[in-house]
Amino acid sequence: MHYVEAKGILSASNGVNLYRGCTHGCIYCDSRSRCYQFSHEFEDIEVKRNAAELLEKTLRSRRKKCMIGTGAMCDPYMHCEEQLQLTRKCLEVIDRYECGLAIQTKSDRILRDLDILKSINKKAKCVVQMTLTTYDEELCRILEPNVCTTRDRVKVLQICRDNGIPTVVWLSPILPFINDTRENIEGILDYCIEAKVYGVIHFGMGLTLREGSREYFYAALDRHFPGMKEKYSERFGYAYEIPSDRSRELTALFCRKCKENGIVCDTEQCFQYLHELPEKYEQLSLETMMF
Repeated sequence: MHYVEAKGILSASNGVNLYRGCTHGCIYCDSRSRCYQFSHEFEDIEVKRNAAELLEKTLRSRRKKCMIGTGAMCDPYMHCEEQLQLTRKCLEVIDRYECGLAIQTKSDRILRDLDILKSINKKAKCVVQMTLTTYDEELCRILEPNVCTTRDRVKVLQICRDNGIPTVVWLSPILPFINDTRENIEGILDYCIEAKVYGVIHFGMGLTLREGSREYFYAALDRHFPGMKEKYSERFGYAYEIPSDRSRELTALFCRKCKENGIVCDTEQCFQYLHELPEKYEQLSLETMMF
């Protein structure tokens, strides 16, 4: 871990990245790709120590409130957040200026900040986004070894539901020959139905691999799935898009099950929801979520 003084903190699309790098160890992580030009080891987390001060300065000068997003590139609830509390400090700023929040994570550490999330949701709008990749707990420990498993992430969704905080799930990635099964998709969607999520985002049944992330992924395949790297190499070569052979079947299942249960499955509609801060926002109630 090392510290930097950031010059800016809020992107043109109102996104915030407090850290660079990650310690969750997900074998498929796109953020490892060389195109992102990391000048340090991925697990050597870069900490923007002045992030909260910069965010406060930026929001103080703004006349219009907005939805602020974080977690798209690097998880805001990595292990170092337990001690640094940088995410919490920034959430306190967002809460103070009554902006909205769309926060994405794979960690149940987010529950530490439930009090602030509830406050933001009461004053503006808060959406918690959780990535779910596999229904199988043992497989989850292989694919995402240093973060809580799917079942614990679902508990976060359920707690958010019980506190009137809307949620969105990222169903991604789906790895060919590994978790591209009906059982996996149905299991995850059953979790989403029970947790009454607003929507599920997916970019097709597959994954993407680029230089940097591909090598890390293939090394993990060698460790955990003997012979699978050769299967990928023969089938996909150096392609960027790695679709499942079962993509059509699984996508049809996904769309049908979401529509039958009132879950938004249109990705553009989900993104619109994440970026919109209405003038008057009504917090979800348990009655509302009971359909």
